[in-house]
This record gives sequence, structure tokens and C-alpha cells, in this order.
Amino acid sequence: MLENYTMEMLEERIGYRFADCSLLRQAVTHSSFTNEQRLRRTRNYERLEFLGDAVLELVSSEFLFRRNEMMSEGELTKARASMVCEPALALCARDLELGNFILLGRGEEGTGGRGRDSIVADVMEAVIGAIYLDGGMESARTFINRFILSDLEDKQLFYDSKSNLQELIQGKLKKDFHYELLEESGPEHNKLFRVSVHMEDELLGTGEGRTKKAAEQQAAYKALLLLRGRGCI
Repeated sequence: MLENYTMEMLEERIGYRFADCSLLRQAVTHSSFTNEQRLRRTRNYERLEFLGDAVLELVSSEFLFRRNEMMSEGELTKARASMVCEPALALCARDLELGNFILLGRGEEGTGGRGRDSIVADVMEAVIGAIYLDGGMESARTFINRFILSDLEDKQLFYDSKSNLQELIQGKLKKDFHYELLEESGPEHNKLFRVSVHMEDELLGTGEGRTKKAAEQQAAYKALLLLRGRGCI
């Protein structure tokens, strides 16, 4: 956990006060921290993540089922998968700055774990599990609706940005496009990539990420917003 980031501050961010504050602390505790501190393995977030994953699947499934009466089972499954996949949860976690609250071991901290999608997405699910245990299904549903299922149109655009951009430019606009690596910086274990995307000779957007793929996704999202503003979507 970074200095000046407290459990009380996290409770304010998520809009929920815990009766049992140890659940929230467990939800943001990585196994590398419990190993270094020689705590019991069950004190890390992994069991809460398991529970939170199940709660999230149920709430998101019911949300889609009620909202999309004409969707087939296959379409519902695909939509749910895009909403609760690792990059999607990581995006929601970053809106909360959840990474700043994670308790990490020194080794994991040094290799950039705080910014890794897999970790912040797991912690997001663990927080859901903690809220469910502390306050029940309705409290968990409120959190999920507010921080994961809100602004779904723009989030859906982000989740599938690379494939959506390719379909739009090559399929509808009948033009060529390409990504360009602008910059690669940082140590080998914690690199930062900066990428641009172009439609023929026109720059549509740039993006940054800890992986080239993540940077391309962000660039594609900005390109889609630009093209949507032009009425292309």
C-alpha cells in the first residue's frame, strides 16, 4: 500500500463502510506480502477473489438477462465475458485507483505488480467478495452496478476497441490502418509502451500501457471516440 492511502480512504472510494474491516484489508493483500510477513496463506485475497468472481458472474448475468430480452444464450455469454474479463476489471479498478491500496511484497512491488492487470483485476473481484461477506448480496450488487456495469456503452467500446476499430476501418470505411510503436521506456520488468494508430496517413489516436497490446487498445479506443464524433459509428 502506498503512503497516504488508507483503508478509510478506500472505503470512501468504494462507497461502502465495513463492519469487519479485516475483510477489506484481506481483499487488498497479495500473497507476496503474506509470504514476506510470514502470515497465513489464507490472509491474502485469493479466497475472496474466488467468491467475488462467482458473485460478479451472477450479478452481471442477471443484468444482461433482464436488459437484453432478445439476446440468445451465446450472445449473452459473449457479452458477459467482455464485461468481466481481466482488462475490463483492470480498467474499472484503475478508475478507483485500487492499485495504490494493494499490500505487496517488496519483490512484487519491484517488478511492477501494482500496475499489472492480472493483480488489480483479482483485487477488484476480492473486494466484491469482501463486500458480499460483510454486507450481503445487495451491497455487492450496488458496488458492481456502480463501478463495473455503469457507462457500459463506452466501456464496451473500450473492451473490444481493437477488433471494433479493425471492423470499422477495414469493413465499413474500406481503408487501411496500422499501429506504430512510438516509444518503449523503463526497465525490462516494468516497461511502458507508447503507441499510435493511423488510418492510412492520418493519426487517429495514441495510447500508453505496460504491454504493447494494452497501449494499442488504448490508442484504438481514442480512435473510435474520434470516429464516433465524425458520425462514422
